Amino acid sequence: MKDRIVLYGGGGHCKVIISLLKKMNNFIIDGIIDDDETKLHQSILNVEIKYTSEDLIEIFNNGIKNIFISFGSLGYPKLRIKAYEKIKKIGFNLPSIISKDSFINEDVNIDEGTVIMPGVIINPGTKIGKNCIINTGTIIEHDNNIADFVHVASGAVLSGTVTVGKNTHVGTGATIIQNRNVGENCIVGAGSVVVKDIENRSVVYGVPAKFKRYQEVNYED
Repeated sequence: MKDRIVLYGGGGHCKVIISLLKKMNNFIIDGIIDDDETKLHQSILNVEIKYTSEDLIEIFNNGIKNIFISFGSLGYPKLRIKAYEKIKKIGFNLPSIISKDSFINEDVNIDEGTVIMPGVIINPGTKIGKNCIINTGTIIEHDNNIADFVHVASGAVLSGTVTVGKNTHVGTGATIIQNRNVGENCIVGAGSVVVKDIENRSVVYGVPAKFKRYQEVNYED
């Protein structure tokens, strides 16, 4: 018998998660959580938005133990971090969702709550942290270390032995050359080419990528 799962967040990213789950056929999607009450009882790909986050404990007590954070992040994953902390405190299980149309080497380590989208290639020796988004068509070469809450956006290329710190956003089509370290809480702009290490909280973009400013970070409130 398949386990039930709820999705936390309705929108475009949720639509892709639903399509992946339907193709995987591992779970029954019970419904979607969204705190915009105007969306209640609407549907995304025939899955009803029927809960808000106020219902999380009731959902858990009703026997649904699996949940997946199905809203995205654009450079500042604070909402995803807060949602993760809330659902972990309740005791939910967060499975990884890995597209059948991706290529993941057998020794790649992928932590809980992470999604691997179609067309992704991840080569040997790589570690992917918790609650990451590895988006469509991304190439992650051998021996990369991707920390928690990282979003590697569509079409990005990470060469061998790259490290990406927690909460960092690597933009669409960006390239990071081999043996580079990207710090925590950084933003790498779309289409950028990173040829030097990047300090924590840096916003960089361009070809080659250049430092533009430090990002203010507050995950406490």
